[in-house]
Amino acid sequence: MRLFVGVELDDAQRARCAQAAFALQTQLAGLRRLNVRWIPDDNLHITLWFLGELEAEPAERVLEALRTSWIIEPFSLAIAGAGAFPSSGAPRIFWFGVSEGADPLAQMYQDLAARFGPLGHDAERRAYHPHVTVGRVKDADRVASRKARGVLRDFVVNAGRRRVTTVTLFRSRLSPSGARYEALLRVPLKGC
Repeated sequence: MRLFVGVELDDAQRARCAQAAFALQTQLAGLRRLNVRWIPDDNLHITLWFLGELEAEPAERVLEALRTSWIIEPFSLAIAGAGAFPSSGAPRIFWFGVSEGADPLAQMYQDLAARFGPLGHDAERRAYHPHVTVGRVKDADRVASRKARGVLRDFVVNAGRRRVTTVTLFRSRLSPSGARYEALLRVPLKGC
């Protein structure tokens, strides 16, 4: 199974992110040499930890590690702003940012590092940056990259606020038409 851990958006936040992603797609449509695969609305979320392809036994150990009680309490999550990874050069990812809730998400990431490290899933070397991926850039020349970054810099996103009360284990099912994400387990945060 191909697994990852993340935070789900509620229906209202997901709909606002989807509307903003469509508006961004429309603004970027005129750029030649910019090929983007836009993320389907149902797949919009915040990734905490990508685990990859796991057999049954390692997947069960991940489930056990996730079920251990959380010290992080529920928190507010607001989505606003836009950008691209990497921060310079040709973009690979278009994202919407986290304007409220970044610290608890970073704490969740650190908690997962402590849970998953002993299972052989090491943390990434780069710093964790919570975001909602809205597009994956397949190809972009220098001119399109520069113009896209200009659009992102001025792009306004306000997807509202929600209360995060769970962390979710997702299964990613790959197909020729793209990935489809399925929530396998929702684990409540402290006090929920």
